[in-house]
Amino acid sequence: MRVLAALLRKELRLELRTLESVPGMILFGVTIFVVFHFGLDRASVEGDLAAGILVVTILFAGMLGLNRLYVADEEQGGFDGFLLAPVDRTWLFVAKAGALFAYLVALELVAVPAFALLLLEPGLGQALPELLLVLALLNAGFAIIAALVGAIAVRTRARDLLGPLIALPLLIPVVIGAARLLEPLLREGGAGGLDATWLAILGLYDLVFGLLSIAVFDPLLED
Repeated sequence: MRVLAALLRKELRLELRTLESVPGMILFGVTIFVVFHFGLDRASVEGDLAAGILVVTILFAGMLGLNRLYVADEEQGGFDGFLLAPVDRTWLFVAKAGALFAYLVALELVAVPAFALLLLEPGLGQALPELLLVLALLNAGFAIIAALVGAIAVRTRARDLLGPLIALPLLIPVVIGAARLLEPLLREGGAGGLDATWLAILGLYDLVFGLLSIAVFDPLLED
């Protein structure tokens, strides 16, 4: 746990010093909501359309964080130093996923209120607690997949293109599950509740892919 804490602290301090990922993610997300606000021929959105806009915007904004997740380690020799350290390599994966989860939370602290202001009417209402749960599962799934895919793509020449191309098919179940869960929450201020089946599917997918990622990350890092 001390290794994990040190790695996670390093990731967050690096982002605070460079501001390479989070500001771009926030700006991209808010800009997309502004485009939808003026581009759609309606005063507000709800239901499946609102859920799709929110989930897909978070997805594509998160891709900016994926592309930068391992760049500093690759360019400054961080991988070599970590491989020489007498610690379990899996902790690097957990720290990267945890850092990206924190980036997504920072994105959503700004983007979700902007989404509600620009596109929802009357707002999130009583659906806020359920919304936070769904966003947490969405963030976890994205962070796990991105932390694995980023390690694969960073050593390639076309890493900015290859990372999203590999990650997007793997993220389809996460996107579908989150959108299905959000659809009733974003209808008439949250008149519906969470679908237990989709909640279980999304949580199980996050868990299974997290375990698979932990299993393959160590040999992947060595290769």
